[in-house]
Amino acid sequence: LIEGEYRMRKKKSDALLPYALLLPAALLMIMLVFYPVAVTFTYSLKEMKLTAPQNTHFIGAENYIEILKSQEFWYVFQNTAYLLVLVAGLTTVFGLLVSLILNADTKISGLLTAAAILPWAMPPIVNGIIWRFVFHSGYGFMNKLLLMLGLIDAPIEWLAERWLLLTVAGIVAAWRSIPFCAIVCLSGLRTIPEELYEAAKLDGCGRIESFFHITLPLSRPFVLIGLTSASITAVNLFDEIVALSGYSDLGKNLLIQNYLTTFSFMNYGRGSAYTYLIMLLAAVLGFFYLRSMNQEEQGRDRGEEKKRKKTAHAGSDSPWGEEG
Repeated sequence: LIEGEYRMRKKKSDALLPYALLLPAALLMIMLVFYPVAVTFTYSLKEMKLTAPQNTHFIGAENYIEILKSQEFWYVFQNTAYLLVLVAGLTTVFGLLVSLILNADTKISGLLTAAAILPWAMPPIVNGIIWRFVFHSGYGFMNKLLLMLGLIDAPIEWLAERWLLLTVAGIVAAWRSIPFCAIVCLSGLRTIPEELYEAAKLDGCGRIESFFHITLPLSRPFVLIGLTSASITAVNLFDEIVALSGYSDLGKNLLIQNYLTTFSFMNYGRGSAYTYLIMLLAAVLGFFYLRSMNQEEQGRDRGEEKKRKKTAHAGSDSPWGEEG
C-alpha cells in the first residue's frame, strides 16, 4: 500500500512538473505582454487626455472612427504602405542575392558572412544618422558622387521632398533588414541536397534554370520568413525616419503619428487606438505570410503522397511485385 501511494504521488508530481516550470514564464508574459495589451485596448475606448484628466470617460469606438475619417491618417497610411512595399521588395531581392554570394565556397566565406551581419547589428538610430550624412544635400557623399559622374547638374534635396525622403528611408531600413533575410535564406540554401543540382546538370540545365527550378522553389519558405521580418520592420520604422528628417510631416508614418498623438499631444485614448491599428496591420501581414507558407507545405505533402501512391501502384502492377 505504501509503495502504491508513493507511485501515485510521484505520478502526480511528474504531471505537475511541466506546469510548475512554465509558471514563471507564463506570469512574465501575463504581466509584460497580455496585461499591457488589454489595458491599452481599454484606453483606446476612452476619451483620455493628460491635459484634461478630469474629462476621462468611455466613448466606445469613437477614437477609431475619428482616426479613419481624418485625412492625416490616410496621409501617414500612404507613407507606411510605400515604405512597406519598398522595404519588403528590396530586402527580399537583395537578401536572396547576398545569400547566394555567401553560399559560394570560398576562402573568405566566413569573413563575408561576418561583414554582412554588421548592418543588422548596428543600432537603428546610428544607422539613420550615418545615412543622413550620405544623403545630405550640401556635403553628402551621394550628391558629390552623382556630380562627379556628371549625372546631375545641381545637388538633389534628398530629405526635403516627400517621396525622395521616403525612398531614402526605405533604402536605409532595407540595408538594416537585408542581413537577417540573407542569413535565413543562407540556412535554407544549405539544406538543399547537392544531388539535385548534379541531376539537373546531367539533364542539361544551366545555372539559371537550376536557380528557378530548384533553388528558388526550395528557398521560398525561408524567403517568406525574411519577408515577414522585413514587413514588420517597415511597419514599425521609427528611428531611421527621425534621424533623417525629425518629426516633420514629410516622412511621417503610422508609428510616428502614434508617438506624436500619444506623447506630444498627450491624447492617450487616440494614441492607443493608433497602436491597435498598427498591431492589426502587422497581424494581417503575418497571417497572410504564414498562410502562404502552410499552403506551400500542404501542397508539397500532397505531391509526395501522390508520388508514393504512384510508386506503390506501379510496384503492384509489375510482374516482380506480384511474385513478391
